Amino acid sequence: MEPNLQFDFGGHNTEVVFSAGSLSDAMRQELGNPEISSSGVLTVFDSNTCTLASGLTEPRIVLTAGEHAKQWSGVAQVLQGAVDAGLARDGVIAGVGGGVVCDTAAFAASIFMRGCKLMLVPTSLLAMADAALGGKTGVNFAGFKNMIGTFYPARRLVIVPGVVQSLSEREYKSGLAEVLKSALLDGEQFLSFVTSARQQILGRDGAHVREMVLRSLTLKGRIVEEDLREEGNRAVLNLGHTFAHALESVSGFGMWTHGEAVAWGITKAMQLGVRLGITDSRYAATVEALLADYGFTLRVPGDNAEKLLRAMQQDKKKQAGELRFVLQAGCGETQVRRVPVEDVRAVLTG
Repeated sequence: MEPNLQFDFGGHNTEVVFSAGSLSDAMRQELGNPEISSSGVLTVFDSNTCTLASGLTEPRIVLTAGEHAKQWSGVAQVLQGAVDAGLARDGVIAGVGGGVVCDTAAFAASIFMRGCKLMLVPTSLLAMADAALGGKTGVNFAGFKNMIGTFYPARRLVIVPGVVQSLSEREYKSGLAEVLKSALLDGEQFLSFVTSARQQILGRDGAHVREMVLRSLTLKGRIVEEDLREEGNRAVLNLGHTFAHALESVSGFGMWTHGEAVAWGITKAMQLGVRLGITDSRYAATVEALLADYGFTLRVPGDNAEKLLRAMQQDKKKQAGELRFVLQAGCGETQVRRVPVEDVRAVLTG
């Protein structure tokens, strides 16, 4: 398959290809590519995605499905599989799954023999539209999300839009939160698309799924090309995420999907921006209405402001002991600001 998008992430080249067929068809085509198969391949699934790719005979590792696999033991399982398969440094670790599989397989690839080849085939909308592109790898540690990881972009990213038909409603909507975040960052044209095409998107129309994933990846790829290691503008991609990661940590991983937490986090970021005089209140209301129209719960019962604040103190986006938040003046007008704890507390308790 010829690449639909190509990015240069600081010397790490990533090709993105879209496949109109099934996941099994896409995998057979990729594994039949001599440039991939001749180096040796270890495919990493979870217990759900391994059933979607039938008839493949390459060495494989099957992780437990869910966030609990995203820890040292999951990485060790992949590394042991690579050793058992006799992979050399030019071998390929191929992660086939959602964000947990992609993050875990990518982290393992980044440290196996100091870095082997990596291919990702995301099977969740969240991973297709966001998590699998841009090189962030990692696992959870000490109760905190993505505490340990590396920057290691995949050489090849294979998108199979039809796989979203196999997702539960909750999983699909989790990915939609990241798509909506991308629309807010990108500008009025993308925002108009997700607003006007809401019914088709919620109905998983194939053309609309492909279009929103393509737009999301184009935006993210453009930003990451300028800032792979999040030393500057890449931080804007974390809109809503400081709040979201705190909620995930406090609630226990798995209580809220990442997308559900992000949708809530975006509304809190809008409220914080309004409080600070940065965000136009009409824009904030528009964003909240859009998220509500997509069916997201924007009120979190029983949230504890102090516990959330403590979790934020462990956030990787903290600098010099101060919390930083991605805020918006309006659509496509994004900035990163250090914010006093008192203002954050007021938003959390409001």
